[in-house]
Amino acid sequence: MPVPPASGGLPVELVEEWLLSALPAEAHRTARLDWDRHGAVFLPLGALFSAVRLPEAIVGAFTGGRWEPQRQADWLAEALEDGPVIAEPRYHRWYALVPAGVPTTWRDAVTDWRDQDVEVLGRGFHLGVPPLTATAYVSADRSFWASPMCGAGVLCAPLTVARVIAAGVHAMGRDERL
Repeated sequence: MPVPPASGGLPVELVEEWLLSALPAEAHRTARLDWDRHGAVFLPLGALFSAVRLPEAIVGAFTGGRWEPQRQADWLAEALEDGPVIAEPRYHRWYALVPAGVPTTWRDAVTDWRDQDVEVLGRGFHLGVPPLTATAYVSADRSFWASPMCGAGVLCAPLTVARVIAAGVHAMGRDERL
């Protein structure tokens, strides 16, 4: 049976294999079982990719202020130019996947953005990553891809993520620190 393509046309299985390459090879089978059983696998950050946590307030500044996962997912996909974003409904957060070096290069900005609950996560952190087929809100207990990966190694452009954060902070009326 053929494997369905990811949004960029590559088979989902190839993109998932790239994600799983953040783990030792012997952990891949267990990770796939975790995707099936639990809807997510915890992957270490900082080698293949890092993540920028965007709180509800930043995204809500553009989408009406309340938690509306599918509407906000659609907005983020457009704002981040279809770069990969994971939604974490339980805590009303979004994780934009960015190149691994971003936590180092953004050191000063990260300090300024902590007041807005923005965090750049790299080495030493793990992120719950859903299977690429989880592309819609199901429940508060299940993370999903607000904007799925379209290919192995295709990540959000850091400058685009920074612009969304800065615009969100400005829209919230807290731009005095930027």
